[in-house]
Amino acid sequence: MSIDERAQWLYLSLNQRRRPEDVADIILELLKNDLGKAEKSCLQQAAKGSLRQSVFSYTSMLQDFALPVGLQRQVSKAVELFTTAYPLDTQACDCPDAVEQFIRHISHEIHKSFGSNDFKTNRLNRQARSERGMEISKRRYNKLFRHLTRMEAKLNKLISELKKLMFTKVGKSGLAHLLSQEDFLKDRNSTCFIAYYVARSNLRSEFTIYGQQRPYDEIADMLFNRCRNNVKTNWWAIAHVYPTQEVLFQLSDSQKGELLGQWYGILEEIAQLLKVVWERSNINRSTMVVRRGNDSSTWNNTASAWNTARSNWISLLYAMGSEEILQSICFGKVLRLMAADVVAWHYSAGGQLDSDTAVWNELPLPWEVLSGQQSCNLSMIESICWKHHVDPIKKGWTVPRTSGKPVAFTPTPELVHGVSISNPALAKVLRSSGFFSGKTIKHDVPMGSEIHKSTLQEHHKRLQDQNSEVE
Repeated sequence: MSIDERAQWLYLSLNQRRRPEDVADIILELLKNDLGKAEKSCLQQAAKGSLRQSVFSYTSMLQDFALPVGLQRQVSKAVELFTTAYPLDTQACDCPDAVEQFIRHISHEIHKSFGSNDFKTNRLNRQARSERGMEISKRRYNKLFRHLTRMEAKLNKLISELKKLMFTKVGKSGLAHLLSQEDFLKDRNSTCFIAYYVARSNLRSEFTIYGQQRPYDEIADMLFNRCRNNVKTNWWAIAHVYPTQEVLFQLSDSQKGELLGQWYGILEEIAQLLKVVWERSNINRSTMVVRRGNDSSTWNNTASAWNTARSNWISLLYAMGSEEILQSICFGKVLRLMAADVVAWHYSAGGQLDSDTAVWNELPLPWEVLSGQQSCNLSMIESICWKHHVDPIKKGWTVPRTSGKPVAFTPTPELVHGVSISNPALAKVLRSSGFFSGKTIKHDVPMGSEIHKSTLQEHHKRLQDQNSEVE
């Protein structure tokens, strides 16, 4: 790849789930003429595990976020049914604005208003159809009307799922998905730090009681030090993903204000979804242990987004010298739902429920505070934290958490529903067979030597494909 192609690859990775090893490999090639010996060695410890350099050259895990299904099927059917319909490509079928415009356009064919979807009250009777010059049978009219109402329902579902996807990204890597290509590529050192830090932030959660990998590792620290020592560093871009006090100090007041407004707007959107999920679920607030019927995936992803947005909003208030606002309004964190087996593991290891649970139980629900239904401020949170022997500063209830010291680089594990598997081909077999999913394992799953044979066959096939490419 050329330098421009590598930079473009890194930009696209912001909205993907590329392994940090692969990002490090690209960075190593991009910066190789500017790196010192120690810096090269630091990057190489990750890059050697990249798909390009490793023996397996394969990962069983998807390298993209799961995207919602668009309206390709519904649009194709509409083209068959409506004479005024026009074809849409796949990208347009995934775009709510393009789909809405399409639906509005073809709705004119049967004189239907967008949003008027009640089958009993919004349909035209025979006389009304005749007055509008519609010479089609009642049966065909009903068929077209139903298709339009279903398309609108599917469109609303697509919008909802895209919002959930955005919240998932926010919870992982902040505002990385909003960075323009121009801002991202202004400074090469900034580009490399952002890309690597986002890749680390986007790692999947592991099934463990010992905490998840922290994104700021020794490689991220080395790349950030390069930014510290560079007068051309694009701190504005870095602040989208790593808004520490050190980074925010480099921004102008207008830039801080813009980010503050963005984060508050995101908090308002997240609060709406949290309220919906809370009201339709029977969540056990006293323990936050997941039970049947809880939409734990949506809740946990949205809770992570809330906590990220809240922490960054507070961080900006401190950076702007406006922390006194927190004495008027300060909403708490949102706890994630815990799997019962993880909680049991905690207890068996001598642990107990997270101390934050008691604080969460006593504070007003954050979305009620944001909407003005309940009041909560900094003093109230501090008082309740100390009441339950929780340090509000160390636990991030009242001040933004610091990144802390960089951790050692840890290779990205192959995960099957959070369980680490050493071999990517084996991980693929186990995942497709239903292992660790909490569901019944498929009866035709290969066992023992069959799994081993399957793994070796897949590895051999990939080696043959690589040899063919070389030839």
